[in-house]
Formats: sequence, structure tokens, C-alpha cells
Amino acid sequence: MKKHKFTLIYGLVLVSFTVYMALDTFVLSSVYSTDTDTMNASMFDSDSVASLDSSDATVTMNDTSSTSTSETETTEEDTESTVDSATEKSSSNHKRHGKHTSSDSSSESDTSDSETSTDSTTNTTTSSSAEATIAGIIGSYDSDEAQITVTEYTYEDTEVYVADVTLSSVEYLKTAFAQDSYGKNVTETTSSMASNNNAVLAINGDNYGSQETGYVIRNGVIYRDEAGENDVLCIYADGSMEVVDPAEYTAEELLEKGVWQAFSFGPGLVEDGEVTVSETEEVGKAMASNPRTAIGMIDELHYVIVVSDGRTDESEGLSLYQLAQFMESLGVTTAYNLDGGGSSTMVFNGTVINNPTTNGDTIKERSVNDIVYIG
Repeated sequence: MKKHKFTLIYGLVLVSFTVYMALDTFVLSSVYSTDTDTMNASMFDSDSVASLDSSDATVTMNDTSSTSTSETETTEEDTESTVDSATEKSSSNHKRHGKHTSSDSSSESDTSDSETSTDSTTNTTTSSSAEATIAGIIGSYDSDEAQITVTEYTYEDTEVYVADVTLSSVEYLKTAFAQDSYGKNVTETTSSMASNNNAVLAINGDNYGSQETGYVIRNGVIYRDEAGENDVLCIYADGSMEVVDPAEYTAEELLEKGVWQAFSFGPGLVEDGEVTVSETEEVGKAMASNPRTAIGMIDELHYVIVVSDGRTDESEGLSLYQLAQFMESLGVTTAYNLDGGGSSTMVFNGTVINNPTTNGDTIKERSVNDIVYIG
């Protein structure tokens, strides 16, 4: 009888511990810091980090085949003007080195063997395996501080949304935490965070809370200084971008080098203008065809922010290699993979413009830890 009693108690303790660990990992929230409005303004000449003033901006939203709609109407002349603006920005790319000059880090990943060419007139890309075509111009934003053109492409049976962003200063490329708190299992939808921070454009971030390690530097402030194994994307105060090996630097050293934002999801997709992932490489046990989120740099202060749909009959999704090829075709010198799958969301001018889904059955935003936004 005592033996059975001991076994029963042991079993209850084991089940209780397992349930607690599962809840602690996936459900129970733990806030580490609520002082997340702090920004390291010392990186810039101004006394405080500025925000975009939408009252001084010109905003257009065009009808597209996306399920999201806008009440703003534009004329054919307006649309042509927007396309011309995007073309002009594309043709003025300098294709400069994408890495920060003070780093010697390099990648040994496989590179793409496919031939890729870009038509600078339409920004339509042709590779040996697929052709990206423009489905429509979704809208644009134009102010003294930021110029943004959002375009929908079709590529590899997938709808891909590209925001071409040029900034006067990288201080307008910001990040925000869910519920204005840094912590574990603290989540909120991308659109909600975008609204709370008056973002013109926003995407999901690296979902830092899904990992116990990996540098978290946001708006020039260190929140986690434990190095992980994943590539780290560094966006510097001068507007440049670089993918680094976390084993080579501490978080403090990166901050001293002028890192404004650091993400630890990865992997890096393009370095020095070349694809750096193999055809079979994936994130953990992810499916080959997924919704994706990525960010890349064409030149300092000139970025492309990309979100693809997936897991539906209308949009298959991309592999990492396909995503890297697409980013390369846009003319980036550096590109990096952020959290994808059901997290992949793009918000522009207050509207979710893609079709976020976890399993393909329902088009619905997933709550995430953080966003990257222009604001």
C-alpha cells in the first residue's frame, strides 16, 4: 500500500512539474522591464529621437487584390506618379557594401548558383527558376523624413509585399515591445502595436521571447546581453546594416560600435550582395514553404521590408532560399530573416495589407513580442 502511495505521489509531482514547465514556457507572462520608451538619443545629434509628423506627409492608398481595403481613392495619374517614384528610387541605388566597415565578420554559407537580373524600369525580377511580377502598388507615404512605397508582387506562387523605404535618419526606424513591456510571453498583435506607436509602416520583429538567449538591443538600449547561436542583425546609427556572429562581440561592444537595433532570429540571407543560405536550409523544423518576414538594405538609409503570405491555396509560401533569392533580386547588399509563419504581418497606414495565418484555415493576426516600424 505504501509503495502504491509513493508511486501515486511521485506521479502527481511529475505531472504538476511538467504542466508548470509547459505553462511557464508558453503561457505564463513575466515582465522584466516596463521602461521600454527609453531611446538612446546620444547616438544622434538631436536631444531626443524624433517621430514622423504625418500632418506634413502625403499618403496614398491604392486598391489591390489584397483582402484589405482602403477608403482613400487615387486617380490613374496618382498611381503613375507613385510608380515613377519607386522606379526613380530603384534606379538610384549605389549597390554599396552592406557591412559596417569596422567589422571583419564573414559568412561561409552556400551561395546561389542561379542567374538573376533586375529590370530597373519595372523592378520586375527574372531568375533561372521563377519570375516576380508586380501585382499592384498598394500605396505610398512621402515626407521630409521618410519616403515609403509599398508594392505587391507575385513570386513562386506566393503573394509578397515589399515596402521600399528611404529615411533621412535611421532614428525613424524603431522597434516596440508588446504592451510596452520587455518580458517573456508578453504579446500583442502587430497592428495594435503599430497603432499604439503611430507607426506609418510596421512588421513583426524577431519574437525575442521565443528564445532564452540572443542579443536584444532596441532603440540603442540593451535588454538582453546573453549571446545565442543565431546570426545577429545589426542596424547602426549611421544607417548601415550588418549580419554578425554573436561569438565575436558582446552586446556592450556592439553598442559601442553604434548599434541602434539588434535582432537574433536569422539566418542572414544576403551578404555583400550574394545569397548566403543553401537550397535546403531552414529555421529549425520549419516547413519549406512558409509565410516570411525579412528586412534588407540597398544602401545606407535605403531599405526594403518584405512580408510574404503562405499556407493557403492562393499563396503557397517561400523557402528560405527563395526568400533570399527574392531579396537579392531587389538589389540588397544585406538581408536578414525575421520571425515568420503565422507571425508574418505587415501594417501600412493603419491597415493590415497581407493575409496572416497560422494554419491556412483562418486569416488572423498572431500576437507577437515585438515590431519593427517606421514612425
